[in-house]
Amino acid sequence: MQTMRATERIQTVVIGAGQAGLSVGYHLARRGLPMIILEGNDRVGDSWRRRWDSLRLFTSAQFNGLDGMPFPARRDYFPTKDEMADYLEAYAARFELPVRTGHRVERLTRQDGVYTIAAGGRCIEAEHVVVAMANYQVPRIPAFARELDPEIVQLHSRDYRSPSQLRDGGVLIVGAGNSGAEIAMELVRDRPVFLAGRDVGQVPFRIESLVAQLFLARLVLRGIFHRVLTVATPMGRKARPHVLHVGGPLIRQKRRDLAAAGIQRVPRATGVRAGRPVLADGRVPDIANVVWCTGFEPGFSWIDLPALDAHGEPRHDRGIVPDEPGLYFVGLHFLYALSSTMIHGVGRDAARVASTIARRVRGRRESPLSGRPSTGARLSAGSPRLTA
Repeated sequence: MQTMRATERIQTVVIGAGQAGLSVGYHLARRGLPMIILEGNDRVGDSWRRRWDSLRLFTSAQFNGLDGMPFPARRDYFPTKDEMADYLEAYAARFELPVRTGHRVERLTRQDGVYTIAAGGRCIEAEHVVVAMANYQVPRIPAFARELDPEIVQLHSRDYRSPSQLRDGGVLIVGAGNSGAEIAMELVRDRPVFLAGRDVGQVPFRIESLVAQLFLARLVLRGIFHRVLTVATPMGRKARPHVLHVGGPLIRQKRRDLAAAGIQRVPRATGVRAGRPVLADGRVPDIANVVWCTGFEPGFSWIDLPALDAHGEPRHDRGIVPDEPGLYFVGLHFLYALSSTMIHGVGRDAARVASTIARRVRGRRESPLSGRPSTGARLSAGSPRLTA
């Protein structure tokens, strides 16, 4: 049985030290607000390091820097996932952000206006809590997956690293979005690949091309995704439900790339027959492996507060929870704009949440924590010093 250590009291706790959490930390630090950042992994950036080995970002270096620190590479360079992880670790170190790794949050509650965070045997009280995580934390796999023959290797895209994890033989990739297309292009080099799912569309240009880098990327990423498709515009409000529930178009790969590589596009997988996957048209592909690129569940069940809807998604207004003053979200898909989960877009959401916290702190005459003896860190502990 795990024993809780003495309670610690901090003005603001940020949960998650990915690009969203570090952005929030940066903006809180600029305002001189005490805080800590809790990270469940052993190192900052591990959520990137654990993705598949060949992954490269869809955006070039000019779009991959967080506020205050450009990404250290040529503007037209597309970083690897490990380079992105190392950048985040360097960012936290440069601004001396108070990240505590190995602190996975198990429960978040509130009593008498004070939030309580249980993490790694510790109990932390806070006036403000920022959940800085994307709303895809738990792999979504269809129920019929358990009926497949045990000889068939099954992996979710979260757990896929390289072709060496799979058996010899064909692969059925379920889910034809960006992850599915990228993994399919890697696997088709030495085995038959079936890509199941609906056509999600594609961006109408090559992201690596000079024209894309000089003009189209800025127009799309900083223009349409960042300023046009937002909850503040009619176009953005119309697009948001589709983006949240259907997903976006293929970015790097194109339909003709998939066809030229020999990837076989097939209808969605609907069930199992005699231990083999069955497609919507009745076919049973000859495969030895299945890679599920079927998305994620929100994974916020540890939030024991009336802040989630019936589907487990946070209820918020641009990251601020109306019914839970002091609770905030950053990093959610389309939190404010289509760019909200993108590295170049998360800073705006982080700055807004940090400004809201600063305003509320200034407006409160007396903290609900004031006057209580503290057995942990002082309220002022953990405030980082910004360096040049």
